[in-house]
Amino acid sequence: MSEGEPVSTTKRSAPARKQTRPKGSKAEISYSLLRSRILDGTYGPGYRLVIDQLARETGVSTIPLREAVRRLQSDGLVEVIRNIGARVAAFDSVQVEHTLNVLARLEGYATAISAPRMGLTQVRESREINARMFEALEEFDPSSFTALNREFHFSLYRHCPDAHLNALLESEWARLDHMRRSTFTYVPGRARRSVEEHERLLDLIEGRAAAADIEEAARNHKIATASALHSAHVGSPH
Repeated sequence: MSEGEPVSTTKRSAPARKQTRPKGSKAEISYSLLRSRILDGTYGPGYRLVIDQLARETGVSTIPLREAVRRLQSDGLVEVIRNIGARVAAFDSVQVEHTLNVLARLEGYATAISAPRMGLTQVRESREINARMFEALEEFDPSSFTALNREFHFSLYRHCPDAHLNALLESEWARLDHMRRSTFTYVPGRARRSVEEHERLLDLIEGRAAAADIEEAARNHKIATASALHSAHVGSPH
């Protein structure tokens, strides 16, 4: 600007912002939306997934919604019943036990291969979560305790270098979350033992124990929960 030239007082308009849209195809967006509603309990077990009704609710056309329902069926979250149609899958305690036993094998291996990648800082972070679980025992709320339990285990898995294994773990945990809001609702006495087992597992990781020992401890931890649930089911009136 040359000397003496008048200064413009007109403000430049800010560049127009591009409108952000959800990423992914309509089918992917529909899948994520329906899945989240199933997992958070908005659509409970047995809830009928009527495509035309879902289209009105979500503003998405029927074709991507049908594709999303098919994916949810393959995930085990939706079942298609003859003469009824698609509905949110209902589960019983036996299926919960089976899923826990599958998770036991996956978690054992995942924890064992994650352990060498965890330093003192990472172990301390997991211990802090477990300490919150211990504090939560005082005024016990099964749902909150389960959320902390999930956070604890994923604080270990996030160091796992196997992306496929991580995806399997996430899928099985999601399936378990849908099947029951909390295992500890049915076996509350398991909660304290679970916290104690977490501490022993972290001691093994911090002490650089053999991978086989860490895998066995992590696997047995989940199997113990399945066994407690089985005992509670067998002992309950039918």
